[in-house]
Amino acid sequence: MKVAIFFGSKSDTETMKKAASVLKEYDVSYKAYVLSAHRASELLHQTIKQVEADGCEVIIAGAGLSAALPGVIAGATVLPVIGVPLECVTPGVSNGLGGMDALLSVVQMPPQIPVASVGINNAKNAAYLAVEILAVKYPELKAKLVAFRKQLAENAKENGGLGVDL
Repeated sequence: MKVAIFFGSKSDTETMKKAASVLKEYDVSYKAYVLSAHRASELLHQTIKQVEADGCEVIIAGAGLSAALPGVIAGATVLPVIGVPLECVTPGVSNGLGGMDALLSVVQMPPQIPVASVGINNAKNAAYLAVEILAVKYPELKAKLVAFRKQLAENAKENGGLGVDL
């Protein structure tokens, strides 16, 4: 089982670590790459080919601003790509859009080249979606997800999920 995590800037590291954390919880192997779709396009394409050759099965790609990275990757592979739109967090740089520009860029892909998307900065959900995709093939991963969801339901019951007196 393999997931590749791509993101365009070192400033996105803390957000994308959240995806790695979930993958670790599920014992899903992954590798992470910091590569810009604009500044290192040739190296990006070489790396995509390499992760395919290494047996990668799902790609998570985080990007901010124009958020081209998930779409560029999707155009270069038939592997499922999950886009994480990122709010610009570069110190001293703000475009005032709070990540909405990245969200729209990720979800507005042209026909035939889809990118799944999660919420702004929600790298954890990208990893959960990657685990769900892999669980279709790997029964032990599916069992872990079923147990996790059962625990979520139990937690909801314990927290008054069945009714609360106000």
